[in-house]
Amino acid sequence: MSNIYDVARRARVSVATVSAVLNDSAFVSADLKTRVQEAVATLRYQPNPLARSLAKQRTQTFGMIVPDIANPFFPEVVRGAEDVARGGGYALLIASSDNDLAKEEVYLRLFLSRRVDGIILTKAPGRLPPDLPRALARAKIPVLQLARTVPGLTGDVVELDDRAAAREGVTHLVRLGYRRIGFIGGLPGASTSRKRVEGYKAALRDARIKLDPALLVDGDFRVESGYRQGLQLLKNRPDAVFIANYLMTVGFMEALRQYRLRCPEDVALVTCDDYPWMDSFSPRLTTIDLPKRDLGAAAAQLLIERIARPRAAARALMLPNAMRIRESCGCGLRKRHAFAR
Repeated sequence: MSNIYDVARRARVSVATVSAVLNDSAFVSADLKTRVQEAVATLRYQPNPLARSLAKQRTQTFGMIVPDIANPFFPEVVRGAEDVARGGGYALLIASSDNDLAKEEVYLRLFLSRRVDGIILTKAPGRLPPDLPRALARAKIPVLQLARTVPGLTGDVVELDDRAAAREGVTHLVRLGYRRIGFIGGLPGASTSRKRVEGYKAALRDARIKLDPALLVDGDFRVESGYRQGLQLLKNRPDAVFIANYLMTVGFMEALRQYRLRCPEDVALVTCDDYPWMDSFSPRLTTIDLPKRDLGAAAAQLLIERIARPRAAARALMLPNAMRIRESCGCGLRKRHAFAR
């Protein structure tokens, strides 16, 4: 295999000139640049990525930690981040923490040892070991918080308007005339869960509906918790329910079947997040659509900009949501009843 010295000899230039052309790190005259490029093409020279990384003090990689890549929410987020990262010349290393602090720490230390250029982190509930943020700062590895935020981490943030998502969904149910509105929340300790609970409570306050603690339960964003908490919630006879994510909605629908209740005739439903297959549900689900791909893309873009301008002020982006009204909220039933009167 040809090396950089072979290229330099064939182009009749110094090794430094070849390096400058390949890395675009210094001005080289048009004539010399053409000679180097022709030598590279003739010799089919492939630069050594490791050597280039050492020379540039960059590995051209990002680390990304999400709670669970099998959760349908995160593949789109990761794809958005990957597309933008690749466009900026970076590869993406992906890990799932399973919301486990110990597992998250292992991956963060692995990314630190691999000298990634930046990290996109959807934080597991809880704090990092005190030495880890200091080690990342010493290594000048920026950490961008994605979707969730925690105390003790500084830097750029990209998140969704979780409070507004729940508030809009519950307000929609209120406008349709429902008053006993239940709520199945997400993983306790996650900022996304807390903000969605805040949105639920705010919508009830807006409508002057007294909060019934029996109608507010915590899940963990997984199917099993939607089923388990759905069974508990349905004992208290809600006429509508807002569910903090799609996977728990799948479990809740099974709980409805076990109670032999129908949606929306007996219990109306609105959930967070939207997917192409939602139209295949029966009934079709009313959702708050969260911009998953845009979330990942914005995170990667901010990280690229952070590396280019490490001293710039930290930035926080909040992406808007959109409501998709279908059948599960009972809007069709409510309209028919209104006309019947």
